Order: sequence, then C-alpha cells, then structure tokens
Amino acid sequence: MERRVEQAERARQAEAGMTSDGQTAARSGQGSVASAPCPAPGHVAIIMDGNGRWAARRGLPRVEGHRRGVEAVRRAVRSAIDLGIRYLTIYSFSSENWRRPPAEVSDLMGLLKLFVRRDLADLHSNNVRIRIIGEREGLSPDIAAVLREAEERTRANTGLTLVVAFNYGGRQEILSAVRRLAAAVAEGRLAPEAIDASRIADALDTAGIPDPDLVIRTSGEQRLSNFLTWQTAYSEYVIVPEFWPDFDHAAFAAAIDEFHRRDRRFGGLSQKAG
Repeated sequence: MERRVEQAERARQAEAGMTSDGQTAARSGQGSVASAPCPAPGHVAIIMDGNGRWAARRGLPRVEGHRRGVEAVRRAVRSAIDLGIRYLTIYSFSSENWRRPPAEVSDLMGLLKLFVRRDLADLHSNNVRIRIIGEREGLSPDIAAVLREAEERTRANTGLTLVVAFNYGGRQEILSAVRRLAAAVAEGRLAPEAIDASRIADALDTAGIPDPDLVIRTSGEQRLSNFLTWQTAYSEYVIVPEFWPDFDHAAFAAAIDEFHRRDRRFGGLSQKAG
C-alpha cells in the first residue's frame, strides 16, 4: 500500500510540474511554467461497500471486515484533508441495515461507539467538524448520546466537515421533508406556490451542505442504495473495484483523477474545448 501511495504522490507531483523537493518547475527555474493542478471536488460522498466480502475471501468473521472498514474510514478522512476536500460524506449505516442479523448489528453499534471513543479527540484536534444525518428517533440512548457528543464537541471546527449518514435512507429523508412542508402549508405558514427546489433542499437533513460533486462506491457494485437520493442528481459516480477495507489514499486520488476527466454539463453544453 505504501508503494502505491508513493507512486501516486510522485505522479501527482509530476502532473503538477513539481520537483522532488515539492517546488514547481517554474519556481525552481527548471522547464516551462506548469499549469495549475485541478482543485479537489468540494464534496465527496462514499458508499463504503464490501466489508463482509473482504472478510469472507480471507476466511474471517464479518466483524473483522467491519473493523478493517473503520481503519479505512480513518485513512479516508486523512486523505480528504490532504487532498483539500471540504465535505466528506460516508454511508455508515442505512435504515435498511437493521434487517441484518442482530449479532452483526450489535457489532456495528459497538464499532461506532469505539470509533467515537478512540477517534473523536483526534478528529477534533484536526479541526474536523462532524455532522450526523439520518433518523434519530428510536435509537437506543447510548447510540444517540454518542452521535450527539460527536456533533457538539466539534461544532465550532472550521476544517473538513465529516458527514456521517447513520440510520439514513434517501427516500425516508425526502418523505420527512415533504411532511414538514405539508404541515407548514396546512398551518398557513407556507404558501404551496412557495415550495421550490431550494425550499425542499432546506428541509432535508443536509440543509446547508453543498450537493456532492463526486460519489465513490467501492466493491464494484453499481447502484445508489438509497443514498442521498435528492442530492446526487448531478453528481459524478466513480465505481472502484476495491472492497472498502482496501480503499487507500492511492484509490482515493485515482477516483478524483477520474472525476477531473468527466465533462460536467448540468444539462447544458460542454465547456471543454474540442
């Protein structure tokens, strides 16, 4: 993995016109002026898929795949900071995941609590702000307390915003937003004609968060799985073959390179020459 990271960094420096000491070629007087590197997408969302299959291929229990998946989350957060990403959303637990065997759900809840207990201080010291999206009603008091602690402790931070989709489903989020807007109309606080796309977006869990520029899904699966259904209408999708526990900085950087090769038209004409 370290070799892949080193290779990716050398490739990044070469593409940006950097010398081995990190200076640009133009600054060091070597060669012509290099073009500026492409900026990172502002918001990257990740569907973290393949923990169980990663473990099965190695003859390990599924919980070991989830443990290694937590390590991959740590790497992804570090990579997002290094790459200059402002928002990173991870699909940690869907509203449909409650259908899994009770023992596996219990393991996942334990890993969530362990992650907050071990990593919250480090995230806070790195100026990471945590925001939780998803349904809170019905969660056990200990899990609700963990989520609340993570948000409250990091609320004033101004660096990377780590959005954790927990007990989350895109359709349920839209349904809840529509119900709130309908109640406002019924109570006379909102005119029906005042409801537009912006008003709906403001009623979602992600209010105030820009829509994802890039959605990455690991394990090679090609579906959205009820993730950010409204917000990803114009997102670019990159499917990577690695199972989530194997997702590293090189894979993250490669996905962003693929993103920069896309032609984002948003229903209009291409802005690229040629």
